[in-house]
Amino acid sequence: MSTRIALITGGSRGLGRNTALHLAEAGVGVMLTYLSRSSEAEAVVAEIESRGGRAAALQLDASDTTQFAGFADRFAKTLDEVWQRKTFDYLVNNAGFGVHKPFAETTEEEFDSLINVHFKGVFFLTQRLLPLIQDGGRIVNVTTGLTRFAFPGYSAYGAAKGAVEVLTRYLAKELGARGIAVNSLAPGAIETDFGGGVVRDNPDLNQFIAAATAMGRVGLPDDIGGAICSLLVGDNQWMTAQRIEVSGGQNL
Repeated sequence: MSTRIALITGGSRGLGRNTALHLAEAGVGVMLTYLSRSSEAEAVVAEIESRGGRAAALQLDASDTTQFAGFADRFAKTLDEVWQRKTFDYLVNNAGFGVHKPFAETTEEEFDSLINVHFKGVFFLTQRLLPLIQDGGRIVNVTTGLTRFAFPGYSAYGAAKGAVEVLTRYLAKELGARGIAVNSLAPGAIETDFGGGVVRDNPDLNQFIAAATAMGRVGLPDDIGGAICSLLVGDNQWMTAQRIEVSGGQNL
């Protein structure tokens, strides 16, 4: 059996990096994308290879659809060179960033930047990669707990992720004939550098969120990377079109 291969957008840091390491530990070959920090991406590749896995990194601006055709070509070439494969098995649409701004103050430029990476980019990158996804493969779209509960300041971000959750169901419907399972995974508040690391580095906010979480703490990257890995490599192919929240029971 050939090695299973995953593509993780935004895999050089945060939840993407953690997911890459979990998948590598499960024996999955990892292709990750990065926007500008090539050294961080290469560090993830080196860490995976030091553990006996295989990985590669490619630059991609996931908000720029004009890059997608060229990226798909480079990706296909790397698949062949590194793994001698023409297809891959798992797509994790993870790349993104947050904007914390009151609705009344959010600019059109900020709105467009969020939509371009979190929704338009996910839509058209997945479309471009469809010929390379193995029948019976799996797609996970990383969304957010903020599509279920609302915190002031995240209206544009939460709305963009909500669009991805609807798209997930449509993808599941249209790709089901190929045996491709498509789900969205919605993290709660996690201690990463997302949003400037505010959840991780602000003790008052961290304590506030922990108090509103059934399991009594803020999430850690391992909580999310492990969950995404289990969605991809676990025995759950019959599960599709679902929104899975991994938040420790935040804001119930």
